[in-house]
Amino acid sequence: MTVKPWLRTELLFNLAFLAAAALLLGVTTVLLVAALAPERALPFMVLVVPLDIVLFIVFGRYLISRLVLRPVERLVAVADAVAGGDFAARAESAETRDFQILGERINRMTDHLLDAQSQLVRSEKLASVGRLAAGIAHEVGNPLGAMGTYLEVLRRRGADPDVVAGLSREVDRIDHIVRSLLDYARPQEEALVPIEPGAVVEGAHGLLMAQGVLRSVSTRLEVSQEVPQILGRAHLLEQVIVNLVLNAVDAAPRGIVVLGARRWDFEPGRALPRRETDTPRTSFARQPARRPGRIDFAAGESGALVFVADSGPGVAFEDRARVFDPFFTTKDPGRGTGLGLAIVARAVDDMGGVVWVDTAREGGAAFKMFFPAADRAPRAAP
Repeated sequence: MTVKPWLRTELLFNLAFLAAAALLLGVTTVLLVAALAPERALPFMVLVVPLDIVLFIVFGRYLISRLVLRPVERLVAVADAVAGGDFAARAESAETRDFQILGERINRMTDHLLDAQSQLVRSEKLASVGRLAAGIAHEVGNPLGAMGTYLEVLRRRGADPDVVAGLSREVDRIDHIVRSLLDYARPQEEALVPIEPGAVVEGAHGLLMAQGVLRSVSTRLEVSQEVPQILGRAHLLEQVIVNLVLNAVDAAPRGIVVLGARRWDFEPGRALPRRETDTPRTSFARQPARRPGRIDFAAGESGALVFVADSGPGVAFEDRARVFDPFFTTKDPGRGTGLGLAIVARAVDDMGGVVWVDTAREGGAAFKMFFPAADRAPRAAP
């Protein structure tokens, strides 16, 4: 990578070169005239001096325009575009290091503004959908209890067992949906405490292995050394991981599922995270995507990256912004309610982290969660 010069260095060098050239031209001209035609020395001096001044002004104006005025105009145009709501505007590369750094700062500021806007919209959506979910769960819960009572009456009166079993199965399904709504809407009042994300990942993996959930897939556990502690709730993080692993098993039957955790520095829009097992020349075809962020994250925030990846069909690029919305699902009708990933996003947000979906190295979906290190993250009030 070429190191760009500082603006002051570039200006001083070019202006010094111009002044030396103008002086050399003037002195050389005067000496030649004095040697060849002494009687015309004065008129030539009167002509050469203004000519040198004009050349100095013209070249100096070009230099100032190229190194200062044009970069400033471009940065002002980007700032005006961002102020007008165009968060896709980005400052281009500049010739000097000063404007290059300033452009990077403006781009980073734009990223943070976009993160703040996204977080505000998401918070409003979480609050409104949470209130709606609580109301629906309450309204559905009462008749659901009555349905269970009538179903028991039918069973005791000797109704067709197949009909009773079918009704019971569908009532249980409705009850599961209502409980999911309550889990989504219910605020978490438990205080955040320092936890070991690597240990939680290993615990979730062991739990699922013991239950036989992972028999149909090939699993890999990739927990790095020295994963930093985070502030969270161990049982809630385990629930999130289990939810994501179950989705991965459904998406990649007889395929590959990878669970992992490692230390990572979060930076929206920067280089893709790599695993320790990746070779330096490994490349993966991916769509360009911005990671979500939080306005309380500092640049290069240090923390833990927890991920669940699979070799299934993945998530379409156009669906990645909506996949965590309540009731959005890509599964066939009757196979999913669209609440699982919404609950995951709510839980991760409650623990001060962010979650997004990317293309996995195995070809499917990679759900990634980032949490700031516990020695930096603010503790939530109990």
